[in-house]
Amino acid sequence: MKRSAGAWTVLTWVLALSAFGCSSTRAPETAPPATPDAPAEADEVTAWVADSPVLSGVEAVEAAGLGKMWTFDKPPIAYLQERYGFTPSPEWLERVRLASLRSGGCTASFVSSDGLVMTNHHCARDCIAGVTPAGSDYMEDGFYAGSRENEPRCPGFFLDQLIEMEDVTARVDAASRAAVTEEDAARLRNEETNRIDEECEASSGYRCQIVSLYHGGIYSLYKFKRYTDVRLVFAPEHQAAAFGGDPDNFTYPRHDLDVTFMRAYEGGQPVQPERYFQWSDSGAADGEVVFVTGNPGTTLRLSTVAQLRHMRDASYPRILESLEQRLLVRRELAAEDESRAVRYRNAIFGLENSLKAYTGFLGGLEDPDLMAAKRSWERSFLAAVMAEPELKSEYGNAWGEIARVNSQLTELDAERRYTEIGYWRLLARARDIVRLTADLANPAAEREYSEDTLAVMRRRISNPAPIDVAYEERLLAVRLMRAREVLGADHAWVQAALQGSEPLDAARALYSGTSLTDAQARQALLASGAAAVAASEDPAIVFVRAIDARARELQQRTTELEAIESVNEEKVADALFAVYGTALPPDATFTLRLQDGVVAGYPYNGTRAPHKTTLYGLYDRAEAFDYMAPWHLPQRWMERKDALDLSTPVNFVSTNDIVGGNSGSPLINREAEIVGLAFDGNIESLPGRFRYSDEVNRCVSVHSMYIIEALRKIYDADDLADEILGTN
Repeated sequence: MKRSAGAWTVLTWVLALSAFGCSSTRAPETAPPATPDAPAEADEVTAWVADSPVLSGVEAVEAAGLGKMWTFDKPPIAYLQERYGFTPSPEWLERVRLASLRSGGCTASFVSSDGLVMTNHHCARDCIAGVTPAGSDYMEDGFYAGSRENEPRCPGFFLDQLIEMEDVTARVDAASRAAVTEEDAARLRNEETNRIDEECEASSGYRCQIVSLYHGGIYSLYKFKRYTDVRLVFAPEHQAAAFGGDPDNFTYPRHDLDVTFMRAYEGGQPVQPERYFQWSDSGAADGEVVFVTGNPGTTLRLSTVAQLRHMRDASYPRILESLEQRLLVRRELAAEDESRAVRYRNAIFGLENSLKAYTGFLGGLEDPDLMAAKRSWERSFLAAVMAEPELKSEYGNAWGEIARVNSQLTELDAERRYTEIGYWRLLARARDIVRLTADLANPAAEREYSEDTLAVMRRRISNPAPIDVAYEERLLAVRLMRAREVLGADHAWVQAALQGSEPLDAARALYSGTSLTDAQARQALLASGAAAVAASEDPAIVFVRAIDARARELQQRTTELEAIESVNEEKVADALFAVYGTALPPDATFTLRLQDGVVAGYPYNGTRAPHKTTLYGLYDRAEAFDYMAPWHLPQRWMERKDALDLSTPVNFVSTNDIVGGNSGSPLINREAEIVGLAFDGNIESLPGRFRYSDEVNRCVSVHSMYIIEALRKIYDADDLADEILGTN
């Protein structure tokens, strides 16, 4: 069959990805590790950790590499006093907590008495695109409302404010004590946390969330006030917000105005927040103590060495391959169609960011020094456990069990990931139809899915949102090619998926022949029942019927292993409490944290990166690249250069411990004044997902002085600047 040029391009990419080995597991360390994973038996562990030191205080915090992401219900008062001579009062902590907000996958904050909210431009992209009228492009040209009447409402945007926290660990733990197996324990915990959530929302009127800290060592009930009427006030041009584009992402020095201002409303009027941050127009000095209040998304610093090896050798290389595939297909389709390029702009931005992040994550796991430090800390921690007979008896085998489980997960990883169809909305809806109709054919008492789950599946099936056929078809062709290459042409799943066809032909035939891209067709097939679905010749249904049995087997086995892992992770967490209490911070869980640090440059390419950049540097960098994309400047920035004070600080770096989710976090000083706005980390910070070090890990922020300078002299937004400074 003749192939289209686009299909051949996809094939070329697949061959290129294969040549670079993007999907193959990484080779083990060239030399055997000085200390292997913990043995399975407690007595063997005792010998393995002999003579390892047991650390405490700030020394333990730094050696553990667990970073500085402290929860507000257990603030590190003694640590802050020991390290900085700073003791935050309860009033200071309450003010900071209530002024901080969570938004989607980012952080925001109240910065005026009239509900003005600050976050990053890249956190507000969906809002900016959503309020842009036909014929305009606020992403390209920027936006300033100028008055309350002109502030458009952001569709689907919300802000969460953390109001209360309650420790519910005892209740959750009690629910799982009746379990016979690890899988039962995980199920009972999930049921109890869901029950607590539902009770909380029914009785309090707040949005409630059970937060697992220390991998199940603590369960906290967080209560949020949600603001759903959020309106756009100001956004700079994308090119000013993300100067340098993807090449400069996760780098430093930087020159970005990555800021957007919104306003929260209630009852049609601006919110009058109980607490908000005031502004420091001079910012922070080199060496000054600063704090981030934000919602870091995910860290894995409490993971064992065995878990990190599974990520390094199996899961992360395949996540990277998936990101590369999705990005390349979107870029190709965007190049073919200008309107599609506009629709894909945010998706491409997100994929580029994720690709660079996971490249850095994997690079950290492949760093022998990082892994050696993790092994050293694990030995120290285990030494403390093994020194106490009671702790040894209770927790000594947990590390060995986790190592055993991760070895099996690594064996399953390739097949599980190549047979997952979640990235294809069409196939996922076809799977919903097959599973839902089969389950409904059973008596109610024997059904696999709860009524709530069945309702969710029905909503997905009936969702009228159009399916991007061109994107899904090309991506499926890529995945089928790689599955055949990695799993082998004789693999049962590969044979069932291809049905004797070539991958490109199979993908094209499926999408050209199915009727299930239409929501009404999906609903009609669902209504026809299990027998009709079992007899259907729709190629999407045929595909799912052929592969689903094995996919379910893999999912069930993975669930069983992860349940065992979860129980043993909790044992490790309990052991951590027994040794250190809450002296060490928990992993990030996209919940509000206080993150301490100091403004400081760092060693960089044989020199030292400065603690700040200036407007001189912005224009110098643009000129150095002859104003070519992505280092060009918006027209008004060229026209108004002479009006600016070019010595104004633009971006700066600090040792605050941040990860994804911290985007949009305010940086504050001891007086809880805004000195900056976090928007990125340097490339050296990416391995901080697994181990933090303040030697080179840096938070990159927009300087408070830069924001005001730009508002007044580039955007004629004096009223907004006055509101921020409290002088209006």
